[in-house]
Amino acid sequence: MAEIVLVRHGHTEWSATHRHTSYTDLDLSPDGERQARDLRNRLAGRRFAAVLASPRRRALRTAELAGLAVTAVDDDLTEWNYGSYEGRTTAEIHTDRPDWNLWTDGAPDGETPDQVGTRLDRVLARATTLLADGDVALVAHGHCLRVAGARWIALPPAAGGRLRLDTATLSALGHEHSRPVILRWNT
Repeated sequence: MAEIVLVRHGHTEWSATHRHTSYTDLDLSPDGERQARDLRNRLAGRRFAAVLASPRRRALRTAELAGLAVTAVDDDLTEWNYGSYEGRTTAEIHTDRPDWNLWTDGAPDGETPDQVGTRLDRVLARATTLLADGDVALVAHGHCLRVAGARWIALPPAAGGRLRLDTATLSALGHEHSRPVILRWNT
């Protein structure tokens, strides 16, 4: 049975300091490049019918170093738009808004959880149509891929907040008895 493989991009300077990074187009750090090259070994021998990637450099470079040939760049795979919180850490935001939670509140001048969920529903619908030809890889970002995991199993976008996803990890979505399930997470 074919799988949707989620590939989170490698480490960046901002991911190291837990800064919210969406539209800021950062390169991978040297450690992130090493992480992405390590993914190549973990993906060796897998054939992908399609590889969809975020347009951000950190995702495209991860795909390249991991040995994945991107078949389509998909704007719906961009990271959650953090609006005026771009570049800030949760700790910094909490100094002004102690009760703020991205997963329930969204970002001012950015996206709500439901808006991100709508985008990822479209990605999952596209990926599902490609599964007849084999595995599909989605190369993207931590928060949007967490939303993808939640939406795959029919949970609201906010449930992605319960799915930790580290840099340069692989997760797999598939089916059991024709029902969507998470096969592996954050490996």
